[in-house]
Amino acid sequence: MSETPKFEVIDRRKIKAEEEREGGPATQPAAPPSAGGAASAKPEAGPRLVVNDAKRDEAKEAAQPAEKLGLADELPRAPTAKESHEQKAAYDASAQRLEDLIRAQNPAMGPQPPVGFEHLVQQLYLTAMLQMGAGAQEGQQARVDIVGARNTIDLMGILAEKTRGNLTEAENKILQSALFEARMGFLELTSMMSMQSVSPPPPGKK
Repeated sequence: MSETPKFEVIDRRKIKAEEEREGGPATQPAAPPSAGGAASAKPEAGPRLVVNDAKRDEAKEAAQPAEKLGLADELPRAPTAKESHEQKAAYDASAQRLEDLIRAQNPAMGPQPPVGFEHLVQQLYLTAMLQMGAGAQEGQQARVDIVGARNTIDLMGILAEKTRGNLTEAENKILQSALFEARMGFLELTSMMSMQSVSPPPPGKK
């Protein structure tokens, strides 16, 4: 039996304090480059299924409550109301500077609309559909990450459960419609994959 993977929780407030003492941002080690190059074999027709056992196991562990994984005692303390307020103010100011810079370089562009709940639902829905192979260019092989799509759809279900009774009628309609369509796409794709995995019956004798 494999041991439960250890998770390292980084308290970014400590990193911020180090940055202030050193007078510059704390450097983070660069991620190692991915191994492997371009495949020389000709891709087969049809969607390409990507199943990563390690990723699936990690997603399964991450989906469990923190109490079961023993992370409750390792999590940093929650920020105080003052810390959250100061951070939010600094974030809003930084975001406004970024928007001013973009609009200065593109004078014809108007102000960007604020991000709302519908943008979150749309982002999750589009992610799930792309993971199920939608959006592939004509003539290109669709790349399917069925496990990732299932996880994204499950996240939409968790969002619907946790926000129940706290959404407007329009927000609830958007979420339920997106969740329904994503689940229908998942059912159709898995049904097609099941049919392709079944060997055809031998031809009958004449």
